[in-house]
This record gives sequence, C-alpha cells and structure tokens, in this order.
Amino acid sequence: MPLRSIRFRVVAFLAIFGPGFITANVDNDPGGILTYSQAGAKFGYALLWTLIPTTIALIIVQEMAARMGAVTGKGLSDLIREEFGFRVTFFTMLILGIADFGNIMSEFAGVASGMGLFGVTKYIAVPIAAAIVWVMVVSGSYKMVERILIGFSLLYFAYVASALLAHPSWKSAVHDTIVPSVSRSSDYLVVVIGMIGTTITPWMQFYLQGSIVEKGIGKKQYALSRLDVISGCIITDVIAFFIVLSCAATLYPAGIRDITDAAQAADALKPLAGQWAALLFAIGLVNASVLSAAILPLATAYNICEGLGFESGINKRFSEAPAFYWLYTLLIAFGAGVVLIPHLPLLKVIFYSQVVNGVLLPFLLIFMLILVNKKELMGEYKNSRMINVMAWATSAILIVLSFAYMYTQLKDQFSKRHENNTSSYQQSRRPAPPVDVLMQKDAGSDGVRHEGQRGSSRPDQAYIVPRESKQQAVKRHRHTGDAQKKIAVTKRPQRYEYEAAPGTQLVDVAHLLHGARKQHVAGAG
Repeated sequence: MPLRSIRFRVVAFLAIFGPGFITANVDNDPGGILTYSQAGAKFGYALLWTLIPTTIALIIVQEMAARMGAVTGKGLSDLIREEFGFRVTFFTMLILGIADFGNIMSEFAGVASGMGLFGVTKYIAVPIAAAIVWVMVVSGSYKMVERILIGFSLLYFAYVASALLAHPSWKSAVHDTIVPSVSRSSDYLVVVIGMIGTTITPWMQFYLQGSIVEKGIGKKQYALSRLDVISGCIITDVIAFFIVLSCAATLYPAGIRDITDAAQAADALKPLAGQWAALLFAIGLVNASVLSAAILPLATAYNICEGLGFESGINKRFSEAPAFYWLYTLLIAFGAGVVLIPHLPLLKVIFYSQVVNGVLLPFLLIFMLILVNKKELMGEYKNSRMINVMAWATSAILIVLSFAYMYTQLKDQFSKRHENNTSSYQQSRRPAPPVDVLMQKDAGSDGVRHEGQRGSSRPDQAYIVPRESKQQAVKRHRHTGDAQKKIAVTKRPQRYEYEAAPGTQLVDVAHLLHGARKQHVAGAG
C-alpha cells in the first residue's frame, strides 16, 4: 500500500476519531474503578478472564448504536419516540434520568474522594470541578469539547504505569486471563456480575449515537467510525485489566480484601507499591471522575431533549437550545450540590441508581435489536443473521446478568438491614449495668469535692454512669446540706433513692456507652 494512501487513511480516521473512544473510556468511572479494585483485592488475578467476554459484548452493543446513528442520522431517543410512541419514550427517559442523576452524584463523589487523597476538601474540589465542566461545555464548540475529552481519556494510561510499578506476576496474570477459574462462592458471583454490569450501561448507547449524529458521521464514514468504536472498547478493558492487576499484585497478597471506595485502593497502594504507584492511581481516579462528571450530564441532556423533541447539541448556542443547556446546568448544580450535603447516605442513592440502570438495560437492548433489524430504517445496514445470533445471545446474557445483579444487590441490602435490626433488638434485651451517682457541690456551696466523687466540668451537674456494683453507689452517697433534693433512680427490678446537693442536676450518660440501656431517671421535689 503506498505511503500516501496510508497517510490519507490515518488522517481520515483521526477526523472521525472520538465518539467511540470517549464513550468507552468514560465507562471506567469511579464506580467501575471500585468494582475492578474489589475484583483484584478479593480474588487476585482470578477474574481477569471475565474481561474478554465483557469486551466482546461491549463491542457488539456499541457497534449497533454507532451504526444506527451513522445510517439514520438520528439519536437513539429520536428513534424510540418515532417507532414506539411518546408514552414509551417518556417512561424510558424518566427512568434513564433518575438513574443518570444517581450516577452524576457518584462522579462528583469520586472527585471529592480522589482530591481528598491530595488533602483538598470536597467543599473546594467539587464546586471547582463542576464549574470547569460547565464552562467547558457551555462556552465551547463540539470539536473543542471533544478534543478536551480525548485528552482526559488518554490520562487513563496512568493506571498502566501504576500497575507496572506494582510489579505483578505476569505469568499468573496471563494464565488467569486465558484460563477461566470458576468458583461457587456468592462473593465471586457478585463481583463477576458487577464487572460485566458496570461495563455496559444504558446511558452509553444514547450518548454514543447522539455524538455520532452531532459530529456528522454518515454512511460513508461508518467503516472508520466502527474502527473508532472497536478500538475504544478494547482500550477501555485494557485499562480495566491494569486496574485489576495493580490491586491483585499488592492488596490481595497483603490480605486487604474489603475495598469500599476507589480512593481507599489508591491509599492502600502507597505502602505496598510505593508513592508513585499510589499517586498515579489517584490521578487516574480524579481524571475518571472529572471526565465522567462532564459526560454524564451531557449524555442525559442529549437523551431527554431528543426524546421529548427539544433542540439539543453543543454546536448550538444557549438561545438556540435553552432546554438542553438548562437541563445540563441543573444536573451539574444538583449533582454536585447533593454531594456537599453533610451526612447524606450517598452510597444508598448510588446503589438504587444502579438498580434502576439494571431495570432499564433489558428494555433498551430489546429496543435496539428491534430498531437495528428494521429494513425500512436501516436498509442494507441492518443486522445479518450471524450478527443477530451474536447480538441476541449477548443481550440475553446481559439481561440475565442484569436481573441477577439486581437480585444479589437487593438481597445483600436487605440481609444487612435484618442483621442490624437483630443486633439492635439483642442489645435492647441486655440488662442495664449498675449505676453510681457522682456528685459535685454547686457553685454556691463551699466548693469542696467529697471523697470518692468525680467532679463534672460544670459545677451544677452530677453524673450517673455505669459501675461494677450497686453497693459502691450507696457508699458514695453523701449529704451536702440541710435542704435536700430527693432523686429517684429507677433500675429494674428494684428502686433506689439518692440525694443530691441543692442546685445540682442529675445527668444520665449511660447511653453513651456501647450496649448500655438508658437509665430511667425521675426527680421528686
């Protein structure tokens, strides 16, 4: 092949390069990084084989979305509305919007978690990240935004360097990648389902097809666009391979099994693989969070506006597509704002958003397979018989895994709740510990602390605290003046009365101790 022809093909490929590569890489968001980190920490190299069928499934689904966009010139939401009606589209967009909002919150939570490794509080990191991604999309053109997102995507290779610094066992890694190892353990099944489930999500198909349309890729460019999609799918799972590898080489041998946050994995790498490996892992996490925080709201705005018939697109001005830009703005503002709320059960919100994703995915795959096989819609580009067999088989497996994932997650959630309720009930049935009355004279008396007593930080308080014997409480009881206050301490099965100094107040602190049942204190005048 002449050099000029090769150069022409490379330039042509770079011209359409972007949508497939970006969409696939955003799949490695903080939730995905956490799942891959858990796989390496819990099972070492044993789950690397799952990345091969996962990559094949991702290529099949993504290629269909890209092909529909290039052939029809319409987004997936548009096609669903035209073929299945407004009601079906509205329901789909509603479910997708709820799931995406939970995912958007998880991306900003990833920003907070990742920047926390560098000592930056979330109250600074999250607003700055939200402002950056908002300004980037609202003020830029599609071409400029795409170039920035490609740059962010290339930073994922920090995970490759991090894994190399961890010095993995390449022999074991290659063996477990090629030779599947299967276990009947419930934990094993949950992680396998999680790895496959986190790779293929509903929003990806909508965003990929929408970006193909906005970039103007048509039938003539479809072959090169297909190469973009396939290369993106392969690269994203190569990155996933190295994330599993870095944790399998360090956390698994060290016995660190429970990873609840991707930042925890980065922090745990520091003493095991060195500061640079941990730093690169943390950089990868922050990069993944910022990239996902930019793409997820954009994808959601695309999907909903297309489905409901509003103008959408980065190439349009704010005045030309107000619904699109306002929706994008609100998703970022609320997604980032919710993360800043103290004591918010964010993990539960993210958990239920993943369940909603699992509910939507089977319907979406069926919609796509029906659409891509319509001859009047796709013409000669509809699925061939062989591709249909592969696509339907892949979709059937993904549907089963999606329901299995939802079942395991809900079962785990309810079992934890049952354990907590049982533990609380058992603690409430424990007998209350003995009590002691510790008094200090009020400020108006002589200020002398009586023998055997502990003074509180406030002179007008006396404390009841658990003690080893009831006799000590009686021995330490003292009269402190002519005017007495009778204070009754109710304790089953008997009732004791103690006297406190004038002006003192009895304070019950038994509830501060683990397993202690709160004492019932009544004052008598």
